[in-house]
Amino acid sequence: MTNRTRLMIVEDDMIIAANISLQLSNLGYEVTGIETRGEDAINHALENHPDIILMDIQLKGKIDGVEAAKAIQKTLDIPIVYLTANSDDASFERAKETRPYAFISKPFNKLNLERTIALVVEKINEHPAPDTEQNHLIEGLEDRIFIRTNGKLVKVMLDEILYLEADRNYCHIYTKDQDYLIVNTLNIVCEKLTNKNFLRVHRSFVVNLKKLDAVADSYLEINNKVLPIGKMYKEDLMKNIQKV
Repeated sequence: MTNRTRLMIVEDDMIIAANISLQLSNLGYEVTGIETRGEDAINHALENHPDIILMDIQLKGKIDGVEAAKAIQKTLDIPIVYLTANSDDASFERAKETRPYAFISKPFNKLNLERTIALVVEKINEHPAPDTEQNHLIEGLEDRIFIRTNGKLVKVMLDEILYLEADRNYCHIYTKDQDYLIVNTLNIVCEKLTNKNFLRVHRSFVVNLKKLDAVADSYLEINNKVLPIGKMYKEDLMKNIQKV
């Protein structure tokens, strides 16, 4: 991976969680935070968008790790690795419904953790990336952009764009009917989009304000898609909504 892999730890035993965090940091990973309750894990995932979630199945809050994973997956496609000392069939079958990348049985040792996370990272990297005919964003006019793909320029009208999503060194541009994956970071695309209707609402998302269907305290909705709102962007969002 180009950037350090970012992991969230969901574990209600703080001694175990701190130990995992230290081991991951020593291995070169970035820990976005430790959460002890399923509800807090959901909010953390929406806010920070980690690359991998280490999720204990048994949590002390109102919802357990499996329920938290299901809630997160309604919005974000984040690989789940379950931490569990509970090996009963019922828990295993429920956890399987969330398509986890791996299970780590507790107690576990450093080598087990290291190898499991390394395999998950390898699986993530196996996802197909754009080939040699990569898509590039070309600066366009005030009301449109052009994307170079397969040897030709494709016109995309700005008022057709719903939102943009960062994907490491790439960026997704979503319209109602199309997803364009381009070889530009979200920051670079933002520099090219001078239209005032586009606003950053999260470190990973830029939205077309004219396409908003609903805005809640920590998320918004566009075309039946739920996107997180970053705390540092919320005030700016609320101000700009009134101008559209």
